[in-house]
Amino acid sequence: MIRLILVVLAVVLYLIFSIPVLSYLKNLEKKDPKAAAKKSLDLVRWILGIVRDLAGITYEVRGLEHIPSDRAVLYVGNHRSYFDILAGYTTVPTLLGFVAKKEMEKIPLLRTWMVNVNCLFLDRKNIKEGLKMILQGIEKVKNGVSTWIFPEGTRNPNEDITELLPFKEGSLKIAEKSGCPVIPVAMTGTAEVLEKHFPFITPSHITIYYGKPFYVKELEAEDRKHPGAYTRNVLIRMLKEMQEEKQ
Repeated sequence: MIRLILVVLAVVLYLIFSIPVLSYLKNLEKKDPKAAAKKSLDLVRWILGIVRDLAGITYEVRGLEHIPSDRAVLYVGNHRSYFDILAGYTTVPTLLGFVAKKEMEKIPLLRTWMVNVNCLFLDRKNIKEGLKMILQGIEKVKNGVSTWIFPEGTRNPNEDITELLPFKEGSLKIAEKSGCPVIPVAMTGTAEVLEKHFPFITPSHITIYYGKPFYVKELEAEDRKHPGAYTRNVLIRMLKEMQEEKQ
């Protein structure tokens, strides 16, 4: 329980004491939006690094060579824990934002920081708002900001990590419409930090595997019709490979 208390305390204190920083970043954004975005991301990575250490997380990153340095991508990952987001922000070396559920917009201060680090909010019950979010994602990708999405739509509680929930087919629209590459990301060990024994935080070793990028337009005709199902199968193969290596 002590680790949970320390993690929560670190996040709450950061949000409170960063209020003056938000004012500074707002003024900086008016003069230099890119500098403000980079500074925001650096600060968030800093506090997430502290959270990672307080939680006792160690990690292994594979496939960083697959991440292009000259253009934005759409990351598509399996989703088992809130700590998936921490893993993404602390290992991707370029500008990045996550697609989050609309309910997160209701949390003061956290909402502002999420906007500052390029998060997009998805209203799964409103098709019109969903289309608006896709357009925002396309714009971010065109401006060099990668987007990370979890097509399962929620955290997957299945015991077998290879039993992924069905992917939402519309989840790859940002890549389809913008023409950016898709990078599948398979993660293991994140649910062991918290979700498997909530409310206790337990040290865990996380493995993040960035797969080879692909373009939706270059897929076979049948896969182009169902890019979500195609990416799901790619992730299942990656997760099975990770399982076999541990045996």
